[in-house]
Parts: sequence; structure tokens; C-alpha cells
Amino acid sequence: MAEKKEDFSINTIIGSGTSVSGHIESDGFTRVDGSVLGDVKAKGRVIVGEAARMKSNVSGTMVTVGGVVFGNIFASERLVVLSTGLVIGDIITRRIQADEGCLIHGRVSVCQTDEAWRKALSEYRGIFNTRRTL
Repeated sequence: MAEKKEDFSINTIIGSGTSVSGHIESDGFTRVDGSVLGDVKAKGRVIVGEAARMKSNVSGTMVTVGGVVFGNIFASERLVVLSTGLVIGDIITRRIQADEGCLIHGRVSVCQTDEAWRKALSEYRGIFNTRRTL
């Protein structure tokens, strides 16, 4: 049986010194080292570099945070918050690693099954939609 090899090529890069205002959708691996004001939705991995400053909801398969994310994070496989990372927002993931020295301020939901994952997302969307209509 052939092993599935993971593609580590970066599809989207927001470089240091770059500012983006607007939503970003990527088909694969996304790296942010600049400033983003708007949601980031990737079908692959997302890396938030140490210099990154984001006012965004971030979603991807595996998300690594080394910079600042002011928004919610949805990681369908895993979230890693490095010692330099700061997350101010809610987190929904299947696995989490929070290094010593990082800061997380918000609710954290770790879902071990597909059913729990879908339920957590559904509940979150319900709360979010209610808040938007107020």
C-alpha cells in the first residue's frame, strides 16, 4: 500500500511588512507573517508567524500560532500555540498543544470525535449568528 505523502508547499504567503484587509481563502498551506484584518480560511495548514498580527477568525487543518490572533480559531486536526503566541478568542480543535509562556484568553473546546467536532461547530455558529442579529 502506498503511503500518502503530505504536501508542505506553501500556497499563500502574507509576508512581513504586508497588510491585508479582507477575507482570505486558500486551497492549501498558508503562512502569515504580516498583518491581516479579515478571516483566513485554509483547506490545509495555517502558520501564524511571530511577527504576525491578525484580527481574524482562522480555520485550517493544522494551525500553528507564534504571533497574535485576535479572533477565533478552528483547527480540524490540531492547534499549536507557541511560547510567543497570543490568542484572544475561542478555540475549537481536535488536539491542542500550548507551549509554556503562551497566552490564550477564550473558551477552548477539544473534540475527540467527528460527532463532537460537528456539534461544537454547530453550537458555535448558533451563538455567533445570535450575536450578529442583536
